[in-house]
Amino acid sequence: MLGILAPTLQRELGWSEAAYGDVVSWFTLPYAFGFLAAGRLFDRIGVRRGFAAAVIAWSLAAIGHAFARTTALFSAARALLGVTESANFPGAIKAVAEWFPKKERALATGIFNAGTNTGAIITPLLVPWIALTWGWQWAFIATGALGFFWLLLWLALYRSPESNPRVSRDELAHICSDPSDPEHAGVPWIRLLGFRQTWAVAAGKLLADPIWWFYLYWLPKFLDARYGIRLAQVALPLVVVYVVADVGSIGGGWLSGALIKRGWTVNRARKTALLAMALLIVPTALAPLAGSMWAAVAIVSVAAAAHQAWSANVYTLASDMFPRAAVGSVVGIGAFAGGIGGWAFQRVTGRILQANGNDYTPIFIVCGLAYVSAWTIIHFLAPRLEPATTG
Repeated sequence: MLGILAPTLQRELGWSEAAYGDVVSWFTLPYAFGFLAAGRLFDRIGVRRGFAAAVIAWSLAAIGHAFARTTALFSAARALLGVTESANFPGAIKAVAEWFPKKERALATGIFNAGTNTGAIITPLLVPWIALTWGWQWAFIATGALGFFWLLLWLALYRSPESNPRVSRDELAHICSDPSDPEHAGVPWIRLLGFRQTWAVAAGKLLADPIWWFYLYWLPKFLDARYGIRLAQVALPLVVVYVVADVGSIGGGWLSGALIKRGWTVNRARKTALLAMALLIVPTALAPLAGSMWAAVAIVSVAAAAHQAWSANVYTLASDMFPRAAVGSVVGIGAFAGGIGGWAFQRVTGRILQANGNDYTPIFIVCGLAYVSAWTIIHFLAPRLEPATTG
């Protein structure tokens, strides 16, 4: 949402490109550190209670943006939102590990990851209308209030498989069909950092997540600077990008799962899916050279879809290589790495654009090469995706 409102906020609050990059980074840095605590939180208190606490906190933080009248207060609201929203992915991955056997987890991850894109699809349809009708403050209030409606549904519907009365004995046996984990206690972070598998997950997030943050926060500004697309016109191109990204999220999760069902090893299936996505993203480097807005949108849409497919498979690596009791913590460490990368990339992006007169070419070149680099590091650190011996 911030990316959509960025031109309006820059005019009203007097932000330069570098200042905007700094404001964005005030979300991603606390978001990164929040992942460490969030992963541990879900490993300790469980998915249901963890999500309830997190959603209350981040809904209040989102509403708080409406009352920020200075850059400092706006940055503080971003920081609070980052800390609280960091609970989302560690909790969701933990829920997937509870509810699905390994062969189905990538698809399940792709489906919930697509849910984040559904929000990104709705946002450009509603936020410009709300902002143009009632002001940008009400855009933050309305979206924050939706969190409390979601909370009621969550508390009413979610239970672990073992305590859910709607799960039959056969369904529970299917969910628990993987070999039992060797231990049930959580694994200390310091031990997790000693495994190459942990660093493989972290590498997949460190180099890829900053690119997604770039799309979220800078794509509307790129379309504005390069093609003159204003707030009232930005909805359709952004909806196209995120609809295609949704397809990629589900398709990427389905791909590796389908290969496993055909007899491929987990290692071969995941690595093949990740490499295919990395190669699809390489042409992103050409986006600033596109002769029309729709050509650029097409290039970015493919890249966004490939990123979501990549993300579904990288998240699943944690549950492939670690016992359930450690999954939340490993995902938290990986997401922390992605958040740190995102924090640095947003700050650097703002300064590059301010220095070169809004030339996005060097930024998109980095976007195109990041995933191939990440795949190479993952393969080096975890050549066979072997389970970590945490016991």
